[in-house]
Amino acid sequence: MTKPIQQETTAAYAAQAALSFALALGAMVVGVAYLPVGGWVRAFLGVGLLYVVTSAFTLAKVVRDRQQEGQVVSRVDQARLDKLLAEHDPFKVEGL
Repeated sequence: MTKPIQQETTAAYAAQAALSFALALGAMVVGVAYLPVGGWVRAFLGVGLLYVVTSAFTLAKVVRDRQQEGQVVSRVDQARLDKLLAEHDPFKVEGL
């Protein structure tokens, strides 16, 4: 059996994702800081922004964990199939 090719994340892609996240977060922080509203509204929006950011990280982790779990189950199933195929003798006759 052939092993499926796994895509590796390049360093450039990881850097782009981190830079994009930092830029978006920085823009939102500056936007909330310079919003022409009172302190309570600004604080509420800041806490809301932190909640959205932490929720996004949690969601990304859950999606990654589910994907890895699926890969592990697939590997176990593949190992069982490989074992059955290795032990199978098509020329073996039972009961003679």
